[in-house]
Amino acid sequence: METTRGIDTPRHAWGLLLALIAAMTAWRLGVAAILPVTQDEAYYFDWARSLAWGYFDHPPGVALLGIGTWLAPGSALAARAGTLIAGALTLLVLARLFRNCGLTAPRDLALALVLVFATIPGFAGGVITTPDTVLGLAWALALHESERALAGRRRRWLTAGAAVGLGLLGKYTMVLIGPVLLLAIIFSDPRALRTRWPYLGGLVALLVFAPNILWNQQNEWLTMRFQFGHGFSTEVGALPVGAPGDIEHVGPRSTGERLESLMGYLGTQLAFWGLIAVPLLLAPWIGRKRDGDTDPGPTRVLARHAKPLLWAATLFPLGFFALVATGSEVEPNWPAVYLISAAPLAALLLRNLRPWAIAGALGNLLLLSLYAFHAATAALPLGDSQNRVLRETHGFRELAEIVGTLDEPVFADRYQTTAMLRFYAQSLDTTTQWPGLTRPSEYLRGQIAPRLDPEAVDSPFWLVSGFGAPPAIAGFRSDTHRRLFDCAGQPVSEAAEAPCSRPLHTWNLYRYMPEG
Repeated sequence: METTRGIDTPRHAWGLLLALIAAMTAWRLGVAAILPVTQDEAYYFDWARSLAWGYFDHPPGVALLGIGTWLAPGSALAARAGTLIAGALTLLVLARLFRNCGLTAPRDLALALVLVFATIPGFAGGVITTPDTVLGLAWALALHESERALAGRRRRWLTAGAAVGLGLLGKYTMVLIGPVLLLAIIFSDPRALRTRWPYLGGLVALLVFAPNILWNQQNEWLTMRFQFGHGFSTEVGALPVGAPGDIEHVGPRSTGERLESLMGYLGTQLAFWGLIAVPLLLAPWIGRKRDGDTDPGPTRVLARHAKPLLWAATLFPLGFFALVATGSEVEPNWPAVYLISAAPLAALLLRNLRPWAIAGALGNLLLLSLYAFHAATAALPLGDSQNRVLRETHGFRELAEIVGTLDEPVFADRYQTTAMLRFYAQSLDTTTQWPGLTRPSEYLRGQIAPRLDPEAVDSPFWLVSGFGAPPAIAGFRSDTHRRLFDCAGQPVSEAAEAPCSRPLHTWNLYRYMPEG
């Protein structure tokens, strides 16, 4: 059974690759330092203050990434330390994986790493803390160990199983690696199915994942029910405290809607490559071998046992979510793990267009970094549709400072607002989400914040809300309304009318008094 092909990567080349990975990590570090915390990040960082084997929205992996917030509360960079480390480890694992798969030429290996790093999900996943960060690292580890197992070291199915289990503790999408590995075994090493090692690897994965299964069993399958509803366009109803809620199914789609959704899905996946998509689309036409070219070509460079693994890991996630897209909404990041295995395939396809590919990668990095700078400064004249990250981050520190001066207890109608207030103002450690007003969250369970029983509240309180009128709350009436406006490039201000034409946020502070 073959293990590698061609000449091994020279030692000095590994030094250059490590320097490249260090430079990539430093670039991410710079962006992480200037980019304010996003709303979902603040939510996950709040989980890190109360570690558990599961949460309402996701398994526990993402909470572990946020334990840096213990060191410097309110610091986005400290909170992202775990993400930066995970991103660097992912690149190191992929360097070994790609080399083992046959990319022994330093230029091919370096280009593959650059392609992984410079796609939009690849760069953002090492800066912004999400469950996809954990998924990406675990997916890379599982592919690395599976490649070694396919190369003849079948005991490595045990460590591959451990990586799969860790991935499931990060995000349930990791389950898609199962069909990928089965296809790789069938086409590369079918005799392995007659041995115990792949099955023991599956058992190891189950054992590693077992704590989250037990947690779900003890909590009425809370996370799994939520993710099933989220992934297949069903809607989880408002939760009573501590209950999983009901699932309401969405009606069927027409053929036109299915096709439109599929085309949108495919377009988004192509857009993830950014400027790299230009040489990638041109490569089949202008990147062909010329007469007399001694380049052996991509199919001959890759190790025979590695080809099915890379192709399955690329095509199966893409195909699976393409099928899902015909029946329900698919979030763009769900199949993004395919980029990991697509990178070495793309690097070989782009051999004759390497300068174009590198230029596209640098262009992506500059644009993403400029966008992060804009999120921190609101310096660019972008339209509303391009200002998503700015809206995610701008003004919340000032909002927390203002809210922190209120005398009565403070609550919020949305979990995102709750998380941002608690991240930026440690004095608001009793602030939580008021139930029944918007989409339920982990806050309603009373684990990461004090449990709120509306019927037990008998004193005045403030509600931070995005609603233009005070939400109806049984037993209470609103007697005071303060309106705060957040405009790009301006401090948060309190006024009767907005000081700009299109505020990023309009926050309403409603004071409620018990009726009677």
